[in-house]
Parts: sequence; structure tokens; C-alpha cells
Amino acid sequence: MRTSLFVGRLAAVAAMGIITCASTYVALAQVIIAHDPVIGSSNTVSADPRISRPTGAHCTVDLFSNLEFADFNTKNFTYTPPANCPGPWSKVIFAADFTVTKGRQFDRTAQFYLGGANIYFGTTAEPRAALSPYWHVESDITDLSALLKAPQAGTAILGNFVGVSNGVTYNGLIYSSAHLVFIPVSESQPAATVPDLVIGMPGNSGSATLGTTASQLMQSVTLPTNVEAAYLDVIAQSQSNDEFWYFCVPDSLASQLQSCPSTGFRETEVTIDGIPAGVAPVYPWIYTGGIDPYLWEPIPGVQTLNFKPFRVDLSPFAGILSNGKSHTVAISVFNADSYFSATANLLVYTDKGSATVTGSIVHNDLAAEPTPTLINKIATDSAGNITGYVTVASNRSFTIEGKNHTSHGDVTSRVDGILNFSNTQTFDITIDGKIYTQHLVQSTQGGIATTTTANGKRRVDGQIIDYPYTLNYDQLQNPDGTYTITSTADQKLYTAVKPY
Repeated sequence: MRTSLFVGRLAAVAAMGIITCASTYVALAQVIIAHDPVIGSSNTVSADPRISRPTGAHCTVDLFSNLEFADFNTKNFTYTPPANCPGPWSKVIFAADFTVTKGRQFDRTAQFYLGGANIYFGTTAEPRAALSPYWHVESDITDLSALLKAPQAGTAILGNFVGVSNGVTYNGLIYSSAHLVFIPVSESQPAATVPDLVIGMPGNSGSATLGTTASQLMQSVTLPTNVEAAYLDVIAQSQSNDEFWYFCVPDSLASQLQSCPSTGFRETEVTIDGIPAGVAPVYPWIYTGGIDPYLWEPIPGVQTLNFKPFRVDLSPFAGILSNGKSHTVAISVFNADSYFSATANLLVYTDKGSATVTGSIVHNDLAAEPTPTLINKIATDSAGNITGYVTVASNRSFTIEGKNHTSHGDVTSRVDGILNFSNTQTFDITIDGKIYTQHLVQSTQGGIATTTTANGKRRVDGQIIDYPYTLNYDQLQNPDGTYTITSTADQKLYTAVKPY
């Protein structure tokens, strides 16, 4: 039987899901503020850049302080706009600090919501017997300014098991403090152009669970009758059997290769009223307990502690969304296999010069689902040893174009997308269990460009993505029956959002 670290960890997590016993504990620590990293320290250090901010005046509003997470209960908090910085603002920054006490604990998923909108989604670091990790995260949430003008209810969701499971004590307590930083408008810092309406999906209750391709996060919305542009910021986080989706193989090979099914390909689909409206690639996030926990100390993988959403441009649908009727916005994950956690923020811009915008979709060739191709070169010799490789690939190109009638004339919005994905896994497995190697080379590349034409003027904006990822896992049984496991990972994220 395969004894890889990530398979064993999945089994342990599954077992924890049915444990109800608990033990008493004493809070030993609260939030430690992360400063500059100390050379030689094993404390968690994120490689993700912080948000740039100007020097000078700003206002800070605390959301919560030293909030303890030692159960699976949702924590509630409230927000009141800053009296000294009434807005508009040039920038708004979400910032949070986390601390996990020394001991034993898995990595946990954290989600914070405000006024129904997601303001933070990420995972936590794992402690050790002599290590209490602490770290800092921050994000630019200026686009949520419409919500921040009024008091709002918020929720902090960070389920954390503290107790005994299968004879093992999990005693790592998690603490967090969070606040918002408001940068006021000045001569050098003009007011940001922000959405007029923000709708969180599914809201303060937290992310939706998508267990299969058919599962959907669906939300009915009735928008203003003068929608001029709309965007959906999407996060789809792999969980449980899907945590290591990039290691999955075709169903027919799953048992033979001791891996998960549904192939090594996942993709997030967005629809409006059941009509394909956009695509969001899934980033292969690796959590601090993933594959080999020692790989992620002190520096975790890309965005491990703070996921960034993928923005889907829905502007071609502006005229349809403005018709005063209820519309259903939905998110699904192709090939989901129990399960993905999905959340999104719908960002809406309105036409200030008109109460009504009309329009229609004039072209849409985005297929409802991708059609990945498979190459199976896995071979089993007469002794039962397995060698070879399996590849899954998907190549998508699409155009969605809408024509909308606004106060400043006819506006055409055309979204052109190209997304190319490839996942190749090479195996070498002996029947006696002494050798198990799995080498992964994965690529997610493409670009999405929006061309807006109005009054004879043309503007093209877009984003370019490139997610190269390679991982080698080598497991060798020693003569004394122990195992030596060597894992190497190379994970990158290249992205650019700029005018073309």
C-alpha cells in the first residue's frame, strides 16, 4: 500500500470528520504581530508581496482582536465606517495577523466575510511541538468600498478541531486579529473608481460545497436597470478528496496507480441563467500540510496563506442584467470529486447618465464544459510492475460579445479568452511496494482580453496567466522496512493585468 504523506494525511482528515470527543485546554497565546523575518528562524514567512500604500494620513478600523478559533462555530463581528475618513477613499486594505500555538494541528481553512462579501480566504500554517508560527496577510479590497460606506455585519469562519482523534491529541489553538486601513483622497491619491454595487455569493454564511461537476453555487440577483459593467471575483478551493486534484488520474487507472479519480484537470465555470458566461482556471494551491509538510517551513507555497480571486468579466451581459428581472449567477467546478469550496463577489458598475441600459448578447461560442483529451501510456509488466505516463489536456478559446445601449451611446463589450492546460504524470511502481515514484509536470497558460468600443474609441484590457508547476515524489523502501521519501516542488504564478 502506498504510504505517501499526502495520502496518509487525507485519511487522517477523513477520520477527524466523525470525531465528536473533546478535551479541555488552556489558552496559552494570543496574536503575535509579524515583523521582519529573522534569519535562521523556522517561523512562517510568506513570499507573497504586501500591498503598496502611500505614507501619510490614514484611518484604521479594527474588525476583531485576538479572536480564538478552537471549534467549528462561526464568529460574528461588526463593522462601523471610520468617522475621520468618511470616503471616498483612494485605497482600502484588509490586513490580518494569525498565530497558532505550539503543539499539533492540521492546516485549516479561514474565510472572513463582511456585508456578505468575502474579504479573506486562505489557509493556516501548521505548528510543531516547539514552534508557534505567526504570520501576516493583506489584500486590496478597494473594490468593496460600496459596502464599507455603511455599518455591516461580518463573520469569521475558521473551523479548528481541538481534542483527541484516534488517540492523537490536536491542541494547536489559532488566534487572529484583523483590521481595515483606509487611505483618504489627496492631491497625489485620487479617489478610486469602484463598483456601485457589491453582492457576495453566497454571503456571510460562508463558501458553498461543490462535490461534483453538476454541483453549483447558485444565487438569484435583481440588479439596477442601468448596469454598464459587471465582474465576478471567483475563488474555488480544493478540499478533501480534491485537495491534490493535480495528482488525480482517469477513473480506470485510479485503483491501479493508488491515486484519486476524475483526471488531473479541474476548471471553474460561470453561467448566467444557465448560459456559459466565463471560465476561471483553478490554481494548484498547496497547503502547509500538503504532500510533505517539511517543504513549507518556513516559506509556504504560492498564495497558501492568502488566496487571490480570479476576475471573470461579465460586461457583455450588462444589457440583459439591466432588464429588471431576476437572474441566476452560478459557479461550478468541472471534474469536482468531493469537493471544492467556492465563493465569489459580484461587482456591478452603473451608468450615471441614464436610469436604463438595454442590450443583448450578439455572439457567444463558449462551450458549457471543456472537452479534455487523454493519453494513457501506463503499462504493467508480467510481474505486475507499473511504468509509463498519463496526460490530460484541455485547450479552450472563446468569444462572448454584447452590445449595450447607454447614455453615452452604443457600447460593445467583447471578451476573448484562450486557456490551455496540460497535466502529465509519470509513474514507476513495483508490485512489492518498495518503489513508488510519481512525477508531475503541469501547465496552465492563457489570456483573457476585453475589448470595449464606444463612440468610435476602442480600449483593450486583459489579464495574462501562467501557472507552471512541477513536483517529484520518490518513495523507496529501505532494507530495514522503513521508507525514504524525497519530494521536490517548483511552483510559480505569473500574471499581469494591463491594457494591451
